Amino acid sequence: ETFSPVMIETQFLPLHDWLLDTRRRSNGLYADLSGDQLLGSQLMVVNPPLWEIGHIAWFQEFWCLRHGGADVAPLPSLFAQADRLYDSAAIPHETRWNLPLPNLAETRGYAQQVLEQVLERVAREPENLALRYFAELAVYHEDMHGEAFFYTRQTLSYTTPSLGVKVLSPVNLPWRGDANIRGGRFLLGALQTTAKFVFDNEKWAHEIRVPDFAMGKAAVTYTEFSEFVAAGGYDRREWWCEAGWIWLKQNNIKQPAYWQLRDGEWWLREFDTWVSLLDRQHAAMCYVNWFEADAYCRFAKRRLPTEAEWELAAGGVEKRDYPWIENDAMPGAASRANLDGIMAGSQAVSASPDGDTPEGVRQLWGNVWEWTASDFAAYPGFLRDPYKEYSEPWFGDHKVLRGGCFATRARLLRNTWRNFYTPDRRDIFAGFRTCALAD
Repeated sequence: ETFSPVMIETQFLPLHDWLLDTRRRSNGLYADLSGDQLLGSQLMVVNPPLWEIGHIAWFQEFWCLRHGGADVAPLPSLFAQADRLYDSAAIPHETRWNLPLPNLAETRGYAQQVLEQVLERVAREPENLALRYFAELAVYHEDMHGEAFFYTRQTLSYTTPSLGVKVLSPVNLPWRGDANIRGGRFLLGALQTTAKFVFDNEKWAHEIRVPDFAMGKAAVTYTEFSEFVAAGGYDRREWWCEAGWIWLKQNNIKQPAYWQLRDGEWWLREFDTWVSLLDRQHAAMCYVNWFEADAYCRFAKRRLPTEAEWELAAGGVEKRDYPWIENDAMPGAASRANLDGIMAGSQAVSASPDGDTPEGVRQLWGNVWEWTASDFAAYPGFLRDPYKEYSEPWFGDHKVLRGGCFATRARLLRNTWRNFYTPDRRDIFAGFRTCALAD
């Protein structure tokens, strides 16, 4: 079996609009940055924004204009130094702050030149399914980096992105209890009959058996996690796995990321603003890593769901495209899912009721990424796609997250979509929900 870009719906995607839309989003996410902000602090969890802008353009150019196939050398770049500066697979992360990067105007000029040529080629070659596949890949790649720009702005205490995002929903109520999910034989992964783009790590659906389980109707909230903190959660060895305890002690972790205690009250930093946790008490806990989620579960006498349980809860054995019953529409509104930067952070777990599963599980899409218990591993018969650095290098030491967050583009998601990070990362917009322990 070899890679084939032939996908029925690829022919009908609004690629021209998507290519322009994702670039508008990228431009908006760094438009207000200048001077030292364009490089930022040298940290392992962020890229220099100036470098990232050039990398996005390079990726689009490489796959849509220069890529000639596995046995054909790539065509020259529009920018002679592009490969030396922007190839993420060849340029070590720690060196990206010291590269002779062109200035912002030059970088944007290169990116605009690439985009214009890609748009022209897509319009000129409507029957070229391989080109359309790689153009769609470039859209999703830029969407992912757009979300990473959100992470960077949070990590570096930059202002909230000026994208016209709305304030958080006024709905601020708890949403407690478990939903009973019927298990059985289940096909985990994307169906080979799908006409939609899927990444190689989703291929292909394979039968497993999932026992019945009870999953939290909502993600763990700030209030619930604060109870773990108040109980000495960061000092109690019995609640931490071995690797988690080592991470905790080596990094001298005493509390959740971006939390600060002021006169006995917890405050949370959101981008460059501090807000009281009392104003976020029923919002989904965010900026928590896998180790912390796992420790909370021991405290609460619960457990993380496996990714198979998460996918079954989201789509049922019938493999719905979306968590909600109406299977003919993307989210489109905050009443279904907190995506696309509609809100400026995680909202209350009681919000978005139209996104409920038939069993009453809420917000499986959007708000915060949800850690699962599962290691990121290849499905049976895995074959890597042409973008070989996407999945295969990360099998084994990453954990799977599902469902997207408030900054994720809706067009990226489907119930089989797998995100993956190392268990120590707590700079991402990640939270978690829990499942009941087996009797």
